[in-house]
Amino acid sequence: MTGRQVEKSRDPVDITTEDTVVAYLTAHPEFFERHPDLVAELRVPHASGHAVSLIEHQVGVLRGQLRTERRRLAQLIARAQDFEAVSSRLHSLSLQLIAAPDLEQMKTVLRETLCRQFDAEAVTLKLFPLNSDAAAADPTVAAFVRFLGREHSLCGPLDVEHNGILFGEQNAAIGSAALIPVRTDDRSGVLAIGSRDRERFGTDMGTDLLDRLGEIVSRKLQVLPPTDG
Repeated sequence: MTGRQVEKSRDPVDITTEDTVVAYLTAHPEFFERHPDLVAELRVPHASGHAVSLIEHQVGVLRGQLRTERRRLAQLIARAQDFEAVSSRLHSLSLQLIAAPDLEQMKTVLRETLCRQFDAEAVTLKLFPLNSDAAAADPTVAAFVRFLGREHSLCGPLDVEHNGILFGEQNAAIGSAALIPVRTDDRSGVLAIGSRDRERFGTDMGTDLLDRLGEIVSRKLQVLPPTDG
C-alpha cells in the first residue's frame, strides 16, 4: 500500500475533497479569471520560517486596502439607495402638493405625508406677512427674523422659545427639528419638521433635499390666494 493510499484510508473524506478540487481546477484553468475576488483572499504559505517575504507583505497590504475600499463602496451604495428612496418620497409629496386646492389642504398634505414617510412627529408651516407694520412688531416674527434670511435649511435641537412657537403643545416632546425657509413675493416663513429623536435632525445633516422641499412649497404658495398663515 502506497503512502497516498495509507493517507487516504486515514482521512478519506478530506483526500476525496482535495482530489475533486485538484481535478476541477486542472480541468478549468480559467476558474480564477472568473473569480478574481477569490484570488485576493487566498493565502499561500512560503517556506521562510518566521520571516515574511516582501511579496507576502505587499499582498497583505493590498488585501487590507481592498477590504477598506469594499467597505467604502458598500457605504456609498447604501447612501445612494437612501438618497434615491428619499427623492422618490419627495417626488410623491410634490405631486400631492400640486393637487392641493388651498392653503389648509396644503398644510394637511405636508403634515400627514412628512409624519408618515419622513419619520417626523410634528410638522408646522408658519407664514409671516413681513410687509405689514403689525407683523414687524410681532414677537413671533422677531424670533425668526434671522432665519428668514437664510438660503439653506437649518437642522438641530431648538431652544425653548422657538420650540414653543413652532410646535405648541408638542414642543416638550421634540428633540430635534429641521427648519426650512419658505419665501413668496408677499410672505416668508418656515416649514418646521420635528422629531422626538435628538439625532434625527443633526447639525451636520445635509440639507439639499430639505432645500428642494422649501423651493417646492414656496412655488406652490405663489399660486395660492393669499391668506393669513
